[in-house]
Amino acid sequence: MGTRQELLSGPEVRKLEKLFQHGAGVPDQGWRIPLDHVFPRRGMKPNAKPRFKQLKDLYGVFYRYFFWWIKKKTANPSWRPFIDNLNPVKLQQIYGVPLGGLGCGSICRGWKGDFCRWALLPGIYSYDIKMANQFTVCVRRRGQTTYQQVLSTRHPSCLTEWNWSYSPSHAYYHALYPRAWTVYELPGQNITLTCRQVSPVLPHDYKDSSIPAAVFVWTAENHGKEEVDISLMFTFQNSIGAETDLSGGHWNEPFSVNEEGVDPISGILLHHQHKTMPCTIALGIPHKEGIRVTGSTSFNPAGSGKEIWRDLMYDGELGSPEAPTNKTVKGEALAGAVCASFKLPSGGKQDTEFVLAWDMPLIKFVGSCRTYKRWYTRWFGEDGTAAPKLAAYTVSHYPEWERTIEEWQRPILDNQSYPEWYRSALFNELYFMSDGGTIWLVAEDNDGHVENNLPPWLREKTPAHIMEYGRFGYMEGHEYRMYNTYDVHHYASFALAMLWPQLEFSIQYDYALTILEEDRSWQPELWHGGWMHRKTINSVPHDLGDPYDEPFVHVNAYVMHDTSDWRDLNLKFVLQVFRDYFVGRDKDFLAFMWPRAQSVMTKALTWDTDQDGMIDNSGAADQTYDAWIVTGASAYCGGLWLAALRCMVEIANILGKEEQEQHYLAVMQRAKTAYEQKLWNGEYYNYDCSGRSYSNSIMAGAGSGHWYIRACGLVPEDNEVMDSDREVLPLDHVTSSLRKVYDFNVMQFHQGTMGAVNGMRPNGKKDVTSMQSEEVWTGITYALAASMIQEGMVDEGFQTAYGVYNMCYLQCGFAFQTPEAYLERDFFRSLGYMRPLAIWAMQWALEGRHRARVTSS
Repeated sequence: MGTRQELLSGPEVRKLEKLFQHGAGVPDQGWRIPLDHVFPRRGMKPNAKPRFKQLKDLYGVFYRYFFWWIKKKTANPSWRPFIDNLNPVKLQQIYGVPLGGLGCGSICRGWKGDFCRWALLPGIYSYDIKMANQFTVCVRRRGQTTYQQVLSTRHPSCLTEWNWSYSPSHAYYHALYPRAWTVYELPGQNITLTCRQVSPVLPHDYKDSSIPAAVFVWTAENHGKEEVDISLMFTFQNSIGAETDLSGGHWNEPFSVNEEGVDPISGILLHHQHKTMPCTIALGIPHKEGIRVTGSTSFNPAGSGKEIWRDLMYDGELGSPEAPTNKTVKGEALAGAVCASFKLPSGGKQDTEFVLAWDMPLIKFVGSCRTYKRWYTRWFGEDGTAAPKLAAYTVSHYPEWERTIEEWQRPILDNQSYPEWYRSALFNELYFMSDGGTIWLVAEDNDGHVENNLPPWLREKTPAHIMEYGRFGYMEGHEYRMYNTYDVHHYASFALAMLWPQLEFSIQYDYALTILEEDRSWQPELWHGGWMHRKTINSVPHDLGDPYDEPFVHVNAYVMHDTSDWRDLNLKFVLQVFRDYFVGRDKDFLAFMWPRAQSVMTKALTWDTDQDGMIDNSGAADQTYDAWIVTGASAYCGGLWLAALRCMVEIANILGKEEQEQHYLAVMQRAKTAYEQKLWNGEYYNYDCSGRSYSNSIMAGAGSGHWYIRACGLVPEDNEVMDSDREVLPLDHVTSSLRKVYDFNVMQFHQGTMGAVNGMRPNGKKDVTSMQSEEVWTGITYALAASMIQEGMVDEGFQTAYGVYNMCYLQCGFAFQTPEAYLERDFFRSLGYMRPLAIWAMQWALEGRHRARVTSS
């Protein structure tokens, strides 16, 4: 199952075996790809058209969405919908490890070396490749330049004086987030260059992990018999990947930092004058013995590039300007450069660092009049002058960061019981923590001083936890622009719970504040038509808002459904509250959440239409599968209900609420009887009890409730005994169901190489009654694999998850943009999605956290 070599054909392996031996310090584990690689599946397209039989459930919402889109766009041409189904993002098979920490904006550097995806503005993506953003090498022998090459495989129409002829067959890329390596052989030069990219993404670190910077450590190795002079030049356009890139008013200037406590560094500052969020970008090189640092504040990235190219070629250095440039006029492009030059003896090796740091300390959301401070400003200030300090701090601290990263990753990477592909995917899927439109904000202490137009949940005193650790948000996806989408975060949150638990708690506090409050302003409801209140009392919001509006203030950007009656959101809140208590063992946290948990469970009980203790679905798509109709008692929502009841029993016990404990225990007893009677068919739990043609479909994600409570220690192990009235599902039924899903949804679907299809019929054919029933959801597959591992089906779990890795990293080029879903046909949906972070639930299971029993106190 799945090694790195599966990415390549036999001839490619043989051709590159020698190349793969080169490169300074490149680890064995990770995602490795030659720069001339072509993915087998190149025709993947966004958003499949529904089958004819699926249209009856979708025609109305398609019609209403289209006219809603037209009306809003006509009124405001700059408006963007929270999901733009009419303009989906097309697949580009180019992305690599993003740069920067958490919540500070990100820049993605692709596996071919391009700076190709920008998210410096909060929650807004640009896919503009700036051709000037490159590294160039100059080799000189006996005082003459013998080789000068842009280290890129592109052939642009601009910068025509530059040498763009590098052969991609001489280089490879290796990704292991938050680091990446690119190894270049220089043909005919006997020189190898290794670029190591490092970003400050550090588990359990709540300072450095927020820093907007990355360092490129270049290692040059001379395999020849004579000494050479090497120069490395880093060029960068004054841009942030936004509509302001050519708006004028930008300028560059040199900088130098020589302060106690940090390494001396100099370079170029690129001042970018965005209309509401100015940004300064620093390109810097630390001063080290034997390395000459030079730079240029100005060249035209839209021209031929002749001046700077010839300047480097002349003597392997750039000029060292002392004055700022003039401000640009509208339509004018501006770029700067830094250069490190050094001698490299025969057999020698030399390291030099380049740092890229950006300072956009204050942000405004598109629909907001408020200004927010990014989290890193607590240490680096908010006046917009921190870029030099950030650059100096980065070059001084990155060795410590790398030691922390290696100590964190090494036990997993060295564990030979984990498949090689899994060790790679586990860390690389974490890219979304920095590149998920992520924001990490300093919270304001309301404490009675609030604006009247704030919603009720923001008029209360800000919880101390949010004040201490900040307000954190990441989007549902690059295309699904909603912060902290709760039904999806339910799966992804294992990554935060394991690595940055205080940020997970912050998200929980933010949601908890909204539950007992309401916002009675009106929004359209596109699934059925009509209008709905933005937020109803005793309900968990679907999301905390759209960056094109004002998140945290205006929640529920999602207007496809009225999610106040979604069956899963309230239940997932209870499950995550208990899971987070399981992580932190904080009874104060649990006590704060208790009245909110009671309120959402009280509302959920109103969905029990026949008074048997089991909640019923409404006959609509009223849960995370928002286009898959479900009616009556259902395996998915019913299982979540049982699991939430079990958590309420345990929470009540921990908090000494004996009366409530007995209440929830009694409801659970009735509910599990109904669940078994209505849904168990002797092999697995039916999709629902409606009696429709697909009622007995096999659902990949049906067992999510049991998965969660097993993860939280609420299911006994084989050698443990628990009171029978506290057992939720018979374990033999759980195992039988998982084996049925594995045999049908995994192994009978594309020979087990695509993950778990959401729905399968008992006859071994896909359930095609819904667009979503025939999709593979990447995050659901990872969660299913985690559940299998927790039940002892370890090999089956890895085989299940391998299908996602195979499709995303080997076949389709989805790396660092893992979609929500794909079909057996050549279609995908929603690139760059949150839910695949559920792979960390697999690691949770593998580390045996589910075996740590909760002890009541």
